[in-house]
Amino acid sequence: MSGIGRRGGSISDAIRSLRILLGNSDMMAYLVMMAPRIRELQRVLKRTGTIYLHCDPTASHYLKLLMDAVFGPSKFKNEIIWKRTTTKNDYIQGASNWPRVHDVLLYYSNGDKTTFTQPFAPLREEYIKSHYGLVDENGRKYQLTDLTAPGSGLRGHPRYEFMGVTRYWRYNQEKMEKLLSDGRIIQPRPGAVPRYKRYLDEMKGTAIGDVWWDIAPVNSQARERLGYPTQKPQALLERIIAANTREGEVVLDPFCGCGTAIEAAESLGRRWIGIDITLLAVAVIKNRLTKFGPGIFKQIKITGEPVTLEEAEALAESDKFGFQWWAVGKLGAPPIEEKKGRDRGVDGRIYFHDDAGSAKHIVISVKAGQVGPAAVRELRGVVERDHAAMGILVTVRQRTSEMQREAAVAGMYRSINGAYPKLQVITVEDMFTDKPINIPGKKLNPYEPKRPATVSQPAEQLRLLP
Repeated sequence: MSGIGRRGGSISDAIRSLRILLGNSDMMAYLVMMAPRIRELQRVLKRTGTIYLHCDPTASHYLKLLMDAVFGPSKFKNEIIWKRTTTKNDYIQGASNWPRVHDVLLYYSNGDKTTFTQPFAPLREEYIKSHYGLVDENGRKYQLTDLTAPGSGLRGHPRYEFMGVTRYWRYNQEKMEKLLSDGRIIQPRPGAVPRYKRYLDEMKGTAIGDVWWDIAPVNSQARERLGYPTQKPQALLERIIAANTREGEVVLDPFCGCGTAIEAAESLGRRWIGIDITLLAVAVIKNRLTKFGPGIFKQIKITGEPVTLEEAEALAESDKFGFQWWAVGKLGAPPIEEKKGRDRGVDGRIYFHDDAGSAKHIVISVKAGQVGPAAVRELRGVVERDHAAMGILVTVRQRTSEMQREAAVAGMYRSINGAYPKLQVITVEDMFTDKPINIPGKKLNPYEPKRPATVSQPAEQLRLLP
């Protein structure tokens, strides 16, 4: 893009202007990184599509310039304020600025015609008590509201006499007569302005505007928390997706991270595409999707993962942590993202039930390099320390007879379903031959163990362009 056109100025012009203002700052580097990504998103977005860009107030005004340059100022729809936290006492003590408690969602369209379904919030009990104090003969609560037109006719509303009162009215005379015959208009006393009878049970709720205060962040106690520092609450993504798409349409999250938008799209019956550069994200998302039933993995395509033994071995050689996350995900467990040296020998956990008691867990340890019996002894210590039922050691190389003998020393885990080796050594080759893990009972979804599986929405042959 160049010059001034239907999308405003070019993105290169915007970058030059921002560089004059910001120089070679970290913010400028971030904007330079974001610019081509925003342009590519506009390129693949349908003409009827919309885009939301989430940022904090320190970057929103700069990003809006980039969005204007790519989409055009006329395609700006709204700036949504999401109140993501509350003020804390440590902010207040010695404060030099208003506490920052919100993030920004920049909302743009890619064309003139878009999908939008107005969401509503339930009416508050205090509001119901104060506004719906009247009850009809059938026990239905209602209130009396204004029928006169706002603006004293400046908006083109009709003026006529109705029930002895001359006013500018919200509706034409024919509709007013129909409302009267339906019992929806009440005149409190002769000569008084007629009022409309609005029933509580007909109200959808309060229309949600561009300030969202009712969606809590993912705090340390939230059930959906996965440990991602940028994780968004699922309710936030569900609101956006439900408002701007219809069932069966496509949702693209190009920075999908832990997959909140993916799960939200799947739960709402939308098709989806998620993009991320880390195998950690892929592993976490795959585990989140297990709640939709095992058939979902026949309906989605994953690219970028090792699909051969040679590719897995190459990954182990080049990216230790990437291999670790891939291997744990391959076993159907959620990876544990910790800084180097802080995982305490646990790279993942599998949860299961084998009787009527509480859930039990199996610890997973992944070794990308050369290992021997010492790795098995180390895993045995981790199992004992964490009171785990069993332990699984994943290795790239073939297990040795010494490793097998060391594992046998740990004995068996016994349950009502049988006896199982307490320590098991699994190779990458085993995983590619679909050798089943010898574990007891029913494996649980690692995020919501008691939630029943649901049928997933097919996601093949997704298309973004019109």
